[in-house]
Amino acid sequence: FYLTPPQVNSILKANEYSFKVPEFDGKNVSSVLGFDSNQLPANAPIEDRRSAATCLQTRGMLLGVFDGHAGCACAQAVSERLFYYIAVSLLPHETLLEIENAVESGRALLPILQWHKHPNDYFSKEASKLYFNSLRTYWQELIDLNSGETTDVREALINAFKRLDNDISLEAQVGDPNSFLNYLVLRVAFSGATACVAHVDGVDLHIANTGDSRAMLGVQEEDGSWSAVNLSYDHNAQNEREVERVKMEHPKSEEKSLVKQDRLLGLLMPFRAFGDVKFKWSIELQKRVIESGPDQLNDNEYTKFIPPNYHTPPYLTAEPEVIHHKLRPQDKFLVLATDGLWETMHRQDVARIVGEYLTGVHHQQPIAVGGYKVTLGQMHGLLTERRARISSVFEDQNAATHLIRHAVGNNEFGTVDHERLSKMLSLPEELARMYRDDITIIVVQFNSHVIGAYQNEE
Repeated sequence: FYLTPPQVNSILKANEYSFKVPEFDGKNVSSVLGFDSNQLPANAPIEDRRSAATCLQTRGMLLGVFDGHAGCACAQAVSERLFYYIAVSLLPHETLLEIENAVESGRALLPILQWHKHPNDYFSKEASKLYFNSLRTYWQELIDLNSGETTDVREALINAFKRLDNDISLEAQVGDPNSFLNYLVLRVAFSGATACVAHVDGVDLHIANTGDSRAMLGVQEEDGSWSAVNLSYDHNAQNEREVERVKMEHPKSEEKSLVKQDRLLGLLMPFRAFGDVKFKWSIELQKRVIESGPDQLNDNEYTKFIPPNYHTPPYLTAEPEVIHHKLRPQDKFLVLATDGLWETMHRQDVARIVGEYLTGVHHQQPIAVGGYKVTLGQMHGLLTERRARISSVFEDQNAATHLIRHAVGNNEFGTVDHERLSKMLSLPEELARMYRDDITIIVVQFNSHVIGAYQNEE
């Protein structure tokens, strides 16, 4: 069953979104030119989410990708709530007071974020009041704690992640008299999500990562070639430091059962995540909440079982690892993506494909056929294909779409094979997940002139 190129394009472009930063936003010239984002589902419904927003009361821009598991509820909640927690954590004391006074006297609130959303990126209206009340409790505490010091971005990011996760857990324990909301907060808490978030302000780039999505910087070397710089570490069994961290937090007697088959307690791939209260709450608390919860929860197999060898919870944290990078003129773009991309592509290829796409320069690599016996006819075919590719390579108006096209359609020669792309995109829902994961990508393009000017000021 083959899809025509226009059919392939309509599937690939269905969730694409682009935003160009206005040249002068009245405050400062931005180091971000704009961003492209896109998603390709493998799960039905998709379990990935993405967010992007400009901070209106402080400087800077927030962008993030969120990879849900055991359903999309947690990823959805984190995608709409986390940036508010970060923005509030960054606000100066007087602004927090202003916002609190406005709420008390029923006046209009200062807008904190300007969202940049695709029509599919929705907000759950039913929970907005509950979410707002939790956020308000947080800023009231920040007001009471006021130390008069300016907030450090790194601390703000860590506090926001931990606080949101704590609120997700608390809301599920307290429950809600409205049965729909009660079921929602429990679904959010019992499912899970990883998060990889960037905060860009001038030349300061902070990446806060929890789990196994990744941030990667695309750097243009002096000879025009592209290289990749990792700005996050996966929190999973492949990361020895992370395995050590988990072992340090539990008694020696559990050393053998903590990580089995490369999973936490033999079950969970990421070693850090939001939600997933099955790996955080005591057994008594889990039982109490499930018994008093709505009937739908009891029908859910996932909530019923207790992980094996569950002795000293919590086994899981949402605390992010934060990496700070000072942008340089050669840093041209940032890629944030869920593991669906990194499972199919090496970061070096990602850097080259996006770099060539953004600059419109296609470095002709000598055709490598690595150990394959190739006839002259096949060689001729490869060269013809290359010529056609040069003319068609920039058919995508969106860098994230261009990257997804390669991630799903690349053949062993590193070129997009239409037949393969067509096959992969026409797989029925129940099969797609066996071949790939949801893919969510944000490509942020930097303004080298502005970054250069910032550097000269310093």
